[in-house]
Amino acid sequence: MPATNAPPPFSPSRLVILDRDGVINHDSDAYIKTLDEFVVYPQAVDAIARLTKAGYAVAVATNQSGIARGYFPRTALEQMHARLTELVENAGGRLVAIAYCPHGPNDDCGCRKPRPGLLYQIRDTLGLTTLAGSWMVGDSLRDLQAGEAAGACPALVRTGKGRNTEAKGEHAASTPVFNDLAAFSEWLLTAT
Repeated sequence: MPATNAPPPFSPSRLVILDRDGVINHDSDAYIKTLDEFVVYPQAVDAIARLTKAGYAVAVATNQSGIARGYFPRTALEQMHARLTELVENAGGRLVAIAYCPHGPNDDCGCRKPRPGLLYQIRDTLGLTTLAGSWMVGDSLRDLQAGEAAGACPALVRTGKGRNTEAKGEHAASTPVFNDLAAFSEWLLTAT
C-alpha cells in the first residue's frame, strides 16, 4: 500500500496559478455568462501546454460572482471549464485544478480574491504545505494581492484589465509585467 504522506509530484516552485478572465480568455464588464461568450486566447492555451510539457503544474483561480448575482448558473461555468480543459488537453497541456469563488463582493467569504482562499484551495488539493515560490498570474490588483497573501510570486499580464492595472501603478515595482500569458511562460521557461 502506498504511503499516504508521499511528497507531491512537484514542488511549489513548479506551480503556476492563473486568473481566468483577462488572462486565459477575453474578459467582459458584462460578465462571461455562456459558453458562446467564453472566447479563449489561443496563445494562452499554447502557453499552458508549454508550461505543462516543461514540468510545471498549472491551475486556475477565478472569481465568478456572476453566479451569486444570478447572471449564470454553475452549470454554465462548468461547461466553460470543461471546454477550457478540452482545449488545453488537445494542445498537450493539463490543468491540475480549477478553483472558483461563486460569491458576491458583499458575501464576506474567504475565497474571493484579493483574499487568498482560492489559492489555499489549490494548495490543499495538490497536497502542498506552502505556495512559496509558486506564481500567481493575473490582470488585476486583486489577483496580485491574493498571490502575495498566499505567499506566491505575483506577475501581471497586460491582457484583460492588465493595461489599466499597469497604467494606474497598482502593482509593486518588483512585480514583473508581461504582454500576455505567452510572454510570461516564455520568460519563466527561459529563466529556469
